[in-house]
Amino acid sequence: MKRRVNVIGVGMTKFAKPGASPEYYEMAKEAGTKALADAGIAYKDVQQAYVGYVYGDSTCGQRAVYELGLTGIPVVNVNNNCSTGSTALWLARQAIESGAAECVLALGFEKMEKGALGNKFDDREPPMGRHAQVMIDVQGMSAAPPAAQMFGGAGREYRFTHGTRKETFGKISEKARDHASRNPYALFGQKLTLAEIMASEEVFDPLTRFQCCPPTCGAGAAILCSDEFAKKHGISKPVYIAAQAMTTDYASSFDERSLIKMVGYDMTKEAARQVYEASGIGPEDVQVVELHDCFTANELLTYEGLGLCPEGGAEKFIWDGDNTYGGKVVTNPSGGLLSKGHPLGATGLAQCTELVWQLRGTADARQVQGANIALQHNLGLGGACVVTLYRRD
Repeated sequence: MKRRVNVIGVGMTKFAKPGASPEYYEMAKEAGTKALADAGIAYKDVQQAYVGYVYGDSTCGQRAVYELGLTGIPVVNVNNNCSTGSTALWLARQAIESGAAECVLALGFEKMEKGALGNKFDDREPPMGRHAQVMIDVQGMSAAPPAAQMFGGAGREYRFTHGTRKETFGKISEKARDHASRNPYALFGQKLTLAEIMASEEVFDPLTRFQCCPPTCGAGAAILCSDEFAKKHGISKPVYIAAQAMTTDYASSFDERSLIKMVGYDMTKEAARQVYEASGIGPEDVQVVELHDCFTANELLTYEGLGLCPEGGAEKFIWDGDNTYGGKVVTNPSGGLLSKGHPLGATGLAQCTELVWQLRGTADARQVQGANIALQHNLGLGGACVVTLYRRD
């Protein structure tokens, strides 16, 4: 029988621009120390650690957790592109659920370089070669950053299919900045008007500069445990993971010559389906969502992939304000990747942190009133998608 998995401690750093952050292990120490303090336990109580990062040498995970203690526990290094943090969370959840451990740390960090992401190894086939080939076949290659071409191309495909206005994508960024203005952990806390967003330079149609997430440095952490461990440590009514699923690419990612499919729509849709089926909870029951808005185009696509609105219904969903406070479901109250920032290895655990705060009712000015069901979506091209449903009874 599967055991329930609780999230009893979370922590994160304030995100920073490349060149303005501490060392990766210092950021990891801050996030991990906060999560341990939040859980009210000592590092010696942790039995395993799953540590995620994308840009770094092998065993950076060990170097990071050694700042918390030297207890000889297993440390597993995790790299799953932009879904790395949630992949560490997924592995930690499995360890608790299976009975292999009672208390596990999931930790993620990134110390990023300035500018667009690029390959580090030029003497071998890049892991996203098949994805890039789909893009080239559909729309060719330009001088824009490759990720912007992929997600922007998916947004353009959606726009041409449904007649969506360019301003609809900009409206997502306006919402992100508004939410981030309430979040002291966000990189960009200044509000922007829709006019300012649309007037910023075009990166790749329909994306302007303020519709693309920035390279960011930071760390996040979560402490997971069993019911027995929580009871032993006097923790009552913790947030718990009601369901979680990870998917990777399907044949449709490459065979249908659709950029929407290539950037992970079917991964998202199937992971969400598995989570809703396993939990008995539907998208209509969710009150708050942290989703992977690396570009505004992906947030729009993800509304539909997660079932928050019907396919083809995202434009109405956005302009009706159903994605923000007072609407149907508050999406990215943290400001999301667009405004909070996107340190690849930390993003999934920062999302987890935000949602745990929301379900505890401790999110201060960002609080979604009465929230007790939350959904997390973290996507990495190459590819992997992790969807997690949290509850607090």
